[in-house]
Amino acid sequence: MTDTGPFAQLLLVISLAAVAAVLSNRLTARLRVPAPALFLAASAVAVALPGLGLGAPPERMVERIVTVALLCILFDGGMHIGWRRFRGAAAPIVVVGVVGTFLTTAAVAAVAHFGFGFGWYVALLLGTAIAPTDPAVVFSVLGRREIPGRSSTILEGESGANDPVGIALLVSLLAAGSLSGGALAHVAGEFALQMGLGAMFGLMGGRALLWFMRRVSLPSEGLHPLRTLACVLALYAATTMVHGSGFLAVFVAGIVLGDERAPFKREIERFHSALASLGEIVAFVVLGLTVNLSDLARPHVWVPGLVLGISLALVIRPLLVGMCLMPANLHRNEQVFVLFAGLKGAVPILLGSLLLAANVPGAHRLYGIVIVVVAFSVLVQGSLVPTVARALHLPMRIVEPQPWSLGVRLAEEPEGVLRLTVGAGSLADGRTIDEIADAATDSGDTVDVWVNMLVRRHALVSVRGDTRLEAGDEVLVSVDERWHPHLEDLFRA
Repeated sequence: MTDTGPFAQLLLVISLAAVAAVLSNRLTARLRVPAPALFLAASAVAVALPGLGLGAPPERMVERIVTVALLCILFDGGMHIGWRRFRGAAAPIVVVGVVGTFLTTAAVAAVAHFGFGFGWYVALLLGTAIAPTDPAVVFSVLGRREIPGRSSTILEGESGANDPVGIALLVSLLAAGSLSGGALAHVAGEFALQMGLGAMFGLMGGRALLWFMRRVSLPSEGLHPLRTLACVLALYAATTMVHGSGFLAVFVAGIVLGDERAPFKREIERFHSALASLGEIVAFVVLGLTVNLSDLARPHVWVPGLVLGISLALVIRPLLVGMCLMPANLHRNEQVFVLFAGLKGAVPILLGSLLLAANVPGAHRLYGIVIVVVAFSVLVQGSLVPTVARALHLPMRIVEPQPWSLGVRLAEEPEGVLRLTVGAGSLADGRTIDEIADAATDSGDTVDVWVNMLVRRHALVSVRGDTRLEAGDEVLVSVDERWHPHLEDLFRA
């Protein structure tokens, strides 16, 4: 027990740091600087201070910690998108996430090669590391402001798609070791294998996990989120062992589960949302410990990093990714916002650490350049995101936290229960409860709709037949499942 005092001191420091990290989100909401930027900067400065005695953790440990954190973030992101939202923006997500990543990689490699004399192979490694985006940083800047429409879905989906794409491409390039004809063929085959197996395992794993959640009950409520987490980690491991993209598998599994009903689904979602927030904090803090500030101050590091960061923000992404977005038929202001808000985050730094672990020539310089690009993207672009959204007249709504909940526990799955939100200008907007059933008819049949609960402006409203619905109302109804599509059309803006 002689270690009790030092352990208590260590625990106190870690717990206070965790509280400060959580509270920093209140500060960043006012400063409009993403919280991850503070985590990264604080840990980098802490390592540089001589009195603290901190040192950079082993590269392998960093890779493993950030990998687990990224799995939590991707799975939660997939559940947040869900199959319905993904289906409505699947084409632009896939095109931007895959083709856009390849085009960005090639453009960054060209700038690095012709502008700073990097060999083509090393330039491609650098471009691959920088290409992935991280919209989680964007929504950290936006805070409680939410952007409706497909633009936010495309931003989230792009990050979920291009993170596995970037990781798979970099791993394939490192395994090839060069840019010969045979090596490029190996890269193409390895990449296609990882993406194909990742998507397949994600679909099968998501459906299997859903069956597991529905069919196998557990004795305690708290065990259900833990089971989901264990299955997600197992899915990543199994997919990776057969040379598939475990990251893509986890993201796809999250999408499959997103809109499905299952026992304790709300508790599972809250648990994984908290894990994703923790993963974001841990990833940036750990990655910040690997940053050497003296390396970043060298001109051959910060100059290429700054040029690449500016080129990505103002030229490469607007032109190349903009071409990929053209078939999406977004409004002009939405398209400009998506192009501007493609910020860099933890994944480029993780990929930079893979270059260090692989002993690529000049890896420390490459890693420093990646850090500068991410810092520019997060600090400069990230701080301007709300201003750009306002300048583009992009509609945003304030999402107020709702700390109080009301519900009941049921032993059996309720049949036909549907949760709807009245969209502004929808057919349900302004209608009474009695009129809803008459409006949702097909072939002369009348729909038997029972309204269980009505929430208006965060308060419960008593429901009668003559109660008139308003835009933004949240309604919980019981109706035969065959009528669900009709009601969803009525409530859709």
